[in-house]
Amino acid sequence: MKDDTTNERIMSELKELGLGIIGFGGFGLFAAQHFLQSPHLKLIGIAGSQREEANRAAARFGATHFDSIDEMLARPDLDIVYIATPPFLHYEQSMQALRAGKHVICEKPLATNEEQGREMVEFARSKGLLMVTNLMQRYNPMFERIKTLIDKKILGEFLHGYFENYAGDEGLSPQHWFWNRELSGGIFIEHGVHFFDLFAGWLGDGKVEAAQVCKRPGTDLEDQVQATVRYGDSLVNFYHGFTQVGRMDRQEMRLLFERGDVTLHEWVPTRAVIRGLVDEAGTRALMDLFPGSILDVTGNYGGKDRAVRGRNKEFEIAQNVEIRYGFDHNKMHLYGELLRLMIRDQTSYLYYPETHRKITEQNGLTSLLTAVEADRLAHRA
Repeated sequence: MKDDTTNERIMSELKELGLGIIGFGGFGLFAAQHFLQSPHLKLIGIAGSQREEANRAAARFGATHFDSIDEMLARPDLDIVYIATPPFLHYEQSMQALRAGKHVICEKPLATNEEQGREMVEFARSKGLLMVTNLMQRYNPMFERIKTLIDKKILGEFLHGYFENYAGDEGLSPQHWFWNRELSGGIFIEHGVHFFDLFAGWLGDGKVEAAQVCKRPGTDLEDQVQATVRYGDSLVNFYHGFTQVGRMDRQEMRLLFERGDVTLHEWVPTRAVIRGLVDEAGTRALMDLFPGSILDVTGNYGGKDRAVRGRNKEFEIAQNVEIRYGFDHNKMHLYGELLRLMIRDQTSYLYYPETHRKITEQNGLTSLLTAVEADRLAHRA
């Protein structure tokens, strides 16, 4: 009881942190609503947007809609700046906030090129400030489940993976900044960083082996890219195509192991299908790792049928199983939870610098460097 009282007193004495938002597009309100559920975080203002939604959001949260970014940055009660503008503005606006002594959380990508990204991270480090890219995938409980599956080798060694992004382009007119490489950095940089970071979190740093790009026929518009990245002795393929009607927008990733595979659905994975040949301990381990899942048994094996062989290895199995997990999870609710976890992780670090963060400045930079290399190889010809 004494410890609970002490913790409550400490929390009540923590300094309130002031949040400022630069840019306020379609994602701005969604992010703001979840960020501001974090204890001791108050919205000071919104700048860099003339959208009516920005005015309404400022009024809703009792904040100010500033005429200029400099005006907002001059506020002494502003501690953290969240940047939600297109990629070509990230460097300029982040450096502007860092030079004003403010911590920065920026939407992906960190920047549109390597030189800018390195400068941003190094400058923030020299000033003791955050320069974090919002790679919220790492806060997904599914991330840790797959990490455990890989590390504990429940289905054997990891062999191969892919990510397939069949994205809609209905909201992207030919004049949209997304298609302009000078403004977006290209698909690998604007969009791919999330997934390069996801697999790096599971498998360690990767090396881009090859990459390609396709243009929409009769135009210079690049709408499909793919890359192959080597992680240790394993290859992972990444495909992004912005070619679908909105209702066909979907994402899938698969991880192949010696005795099974896992298929994940959605760009922030909410659903998983696990297939594998396992012994009794393996079935138990999978059900413990994916609690509340549905187990179907395709085959039971006994006697000499328990012995199988693959990759010149001998295995003993008891069942062929298929497990379905997360099909009752609400995608938008999960997205919101990841934003809440991200902002709490970063603000906790400001209060307690010894705290381990799931996302650091290096994650944003490393994912950018991988994307830059993929883009370079794709355009090498």
